[in-house]
Amino acid sequence: MKLFKLTKKIRNEEDGAVTVDWVVLTAAVVGLGAAALTLIRKETGTLSTNIANYLSSASVKTEFE
Repeated sequence: MKLFKLTKKIRNEEDGAVTVDWVVLTAAVVGLGAAALTLIRKETGTLSTNIANYLSSASVKTEFE
């Protein structure tokens, strides 16, 4: 009988369910972040190269007119 009471108590307790929800939610957010990073990674490199080329060709005035 003790085994049945223990099984019923474990089944009715919901504290662990909240933890599982948070773990699943956190995993989903991390997965979406990784997917977004994968999608924009190449374009970010291209953009930074373009910015570096523009800045290296820019001239800076050192005197006031």
